[in-house]
Amino acid sequence: MKIYLDLCAIQRPLDTSNQIRIVLESEAVLGIIAFSDIGQVELLSSEALLYEGEQSSLPVRKEHTSAVLAKAKSVLNVTGKEKSRAAEIMKVGIKPLDALHIALAESGNADYFCTCDAKLLRNAKKVKDLAVKVLNPVDLVQEIEK
Repeated sequence: MKIYLDLCAIQRPLDTSNQIRIVLESEAVLGIIAFSDIGQVELLSSEALLYEGEQSSLPVRKEHTSAVLAKAKSVLNVTGKEKSRAAEIMKVGIKPLDALHIALAESGNADYFCTCDAKLLRNAKKVKDLAVKVLNPVDLVQEIEK
């Protein structure tokens, strides 16, 4: 099972735990990473994730992101194919970088694209021909454990 975690999911465990949702999503992301460590799931990385992770001004976020992405079996490259697909995905109101991440997840044959971004989750449902299932971390853990 291949999983593409977007940056907000990767960094969720570093967020301030002032809401139950954040606590649950943090624990779920840590669980997904643990599943990767034991070989139950395969994490995917990409040039876009590596780039986005480097943009953080906080060293702890950069280090955490690098450590999680280092667990990935492969790094997906951005090509014209992914850029073209991202342009299609953007038509439903998904931001350019988020659309590129989804396109990369599709090209890497990910089973799941995991995000904590509620707006992205809503908008992804509008993409009719999506080749990857978009879920938040809590729902994804429930899928994995079925």
